[in-house]
Amino acid sequence: MSPAPVLAGWRHVSSGKVRELYVPEGTADVASASELLLVASDRVSAYDFALEPPIPGKGELLTRLSRFWFTRLADVPNHLIAPSAGGTPVPESVASRSMHVMPLEMFPVECVVRGYLVGSGWAEYQESGSVCGVALPEGLSNGDRLPEPIYTPAYKAPQGEHDENISYEQTEELVGATAAAQLRDLSLRVYSEAAAIALERGVVIADTKFEFGRDGTGQIRIGDEVLTSDSSRYWDARSGNRTESFDKQIVRDWLSANWDRQGTPPVLPEAIVTRTAERYRELIERLGA
Repeated sequence: MSPAPVLAGWRHVSSGKVRELYVPEGTADVASASELLLVASDRVSAYDFALEPPIPGKGELLTRLSRFWFTRLADVPNHLIAPSAGGTPVPESVASRSMHVMPLEMFPVECVVRGYLVGSGWAEYQESGSVCGVALPEGLSNGDRLPEPIYTPAYKAPQGEHDENISYEQTEELVGATAAAQLRDLSLRVYSEAAAIALERGVVIADTKFEFGRDGTGQIRIGDEVLTSDSSRYWDARSGNRTESFDKQIVRDWLSANWDRQGTPPVLPEAIVTRTAERYRELIERLGA
């Protein structure tokens, strides 16, 4: 992993699998910061590993996608700090792949919404006829659209550990009944609005995950990224194969075929890196982001 860039006016405090976190110089820590800078790298992760090599331009493309959705979903509060609000200047060298944001007290919940039956949901459905405890009609096939989107939260585990699917009732225990209902309703609303926008452009959002937090006033806001190719499954609605991905499923599929998930993941071949970058760019063009 290459070192985080040194940025004038900002101090690097931590590295995630794909992003770097900064606080203003002179700020003791994240807890006391009034503003943060999230800088997206070109790293790609799968199965809780950061992989090699990076995907060229990925950080800029996914930042552009998040900004597009934050703008289109402007009626839902988010963590972006508007340029007019001032604060510590964002260095030009990372401006295209960074987000200047307010600190949030994040909920320990991954807010997952599924509009289609795929991935781990399909595997669970074959065994139990349900997904994360949500009963579904009989006779569905892999890739089928669900009768209506379903909310299937997960507990957000500390970095390096696996997130764990939980029931809605467990979410209430974690964050309280009122907040749990707000997270569920916001997640379903944002997914439905975004899915309709994407479908008009020939793109299916099969599923996605959101992260929410409270700002200093108690307002719930979308944090982290939103509806990117890392946090969502995007399919081509115009293709004969609607599960043809615009996301990192290309990487997951190659890993599944070439790695037993033991030890260090193999290096991604150039063809997979190139194809993934091409699909990320194609999605941006298709959405008009």
